[in-house]
Amino acid sequence: MFIIIGIIIVLGSVGGGFVLSHGQLGSLWQPYELLVIGGAALGAFVVAHPTKVLKSVIANFVLILKGSKYQKALYLELLSLLFGILTKARKEGMMAIEADIDDPAASELFSKYPKVLADHHILDFICDYLRMMVGGNMNAFELENLMDVELETHHEESKLAADAVTKASDSLPGFGIVAAVLGIVITMGALTEPPEVIGHHVAAALVGTFLGILMAYGFVGPMAVAMEHIAREEAKFYTCIKVTLLASVNGYNPQVAVEFGRKVMYSSERPSFTELEEHVKNNG
Repeated sequence: MFIIIGIIIVLGSVGGGFVLSHGQLGSLWQPYELLVIGGAALGAFVVAHPTKVLKSVIANFVLILKGSKYQKALYLELLSLLFGILTKARKEGMMAIEADIDDPAASELFSKYPKVLADHHILDFICDYLRMMVGGNMNAFELENLMDVELETHHEESKLAADAVTKASDSLPGFGIVAAVLGIVITMGALTEPPEVIGHHVAAALVGTFLGILMAYGFVGPMAVAMEHIAREEAKFYTCIKVTLLASVNGYNPQVAVEFGRKVMYSSERPSFTELEEHVKNNG
């Protein structure tokens, strides 16, 4: 939602300022310049990146339109789920949670938390490490090292989309110059035309440079930054899982373990101690 508001503000500010300066808004509408800049940038983007990155960019674009899902409600579900699993394991033994982690969709524990259950990446991360905890063959230090390696790989993958879009943003001013040069070529071929015709061609050429810069710094660049924010929030969410599970492996009871996880959160999403305690009790 905010990305749409931001685009409206950019367009309104640039277009409004131009009109207030006695410019003719219609003169900025140069579809052929847009075709040259947008088409060339898209073609270069396809050439530069493998299919998995292209798919990731599309998926991330949908995410920034919808907004981050890593809000307080999802964190509360996560910590309540982890509290329930760790409590069951502490009371009945680690083997008691084996059926839950083998088939989360059929688990009474997991079914209480639909937001977590709907994300298979989160489920895989939780269940994989719970299986290792059930096996009991790894100490906390070894488990933490393995988690760090996986999270580092995950972080690198999550950055691919933002890095690709940043590079595309960097290329747009250059393609704007390409469009402007093509416009000048057209202008040079019309030197025998009346001054108003030549002026129209020159204006169209200059609009190419303008559009390339505006698209780079007004739209595409900010989208890349928005993707970086989502990747950062996702990394923080997985770190919360990591810290909670490691606290349990180190011998802390479930209530203290989820408190470790709560402390990891950004302050904007972090519930208070009392809020988390009440949520856990009400969903236990």
